[in-house]
Amino acid sequence: MPIRYLVCHDYGMGALWWWIRAESASDITDTFAEVEVIEDPDTRRIVESWDLEELDLAKAAAGPLAQLAQQRAKQRQDPSYGHLLGKERVYLRFADPTVDPGQWFTEHDETGRRLRQVEVRADGTTEATTDTDWPMNPPIDLGDPEYARMEITQEEFEQVWEDATSEEPS
Repeated sequence: MPIRYLVCHDYGMGALWWWIRAESASDITDTFAEVEVIEDPDTRRIVESWDLEELDLAKAAAGPLAQLAQQRAKQRQDPSYGHLLGKERVYLRFADPTVDPGQWFTEHDETGRRLRQVEVRADGTTEATTDTDWPMNPPIDLGDPEYARMEITQEEFEQVWEDATSEEPS
């Protein structure tokens, strides 16, 4: 018998919410990219008063979440799909999209939210920040195979973090 789950697509500047009926939470995250199943009872209690659309999994995939379902279907074809799922901590290194050859080193929790981050600028200077420094912290989709290809070890991250946090402020 399907269970009703609260599902959120948090895109940073806002979020879209639905109630989706499915056999399990993992059925939802296996079907849709960039969504999370919200299990926090306080959040669920608040959202109960909202007028949200309630859909079964198939109707959601064919309707308002069709693009996210297509994205996930394409990701599932990649052998790296889901490699980061279930990990308590995930460490990533990726190129800065605005500064070449800048890089970002990030630590994420099991939901994909950033905990710590180091920006390494093209001139070699660094800036270390934590989740308390960011007004928005949407989760990354840990099922996305692109992130699996960016994974680094905890030791690599900790070395960059140590270097960045031990520097004298200029």
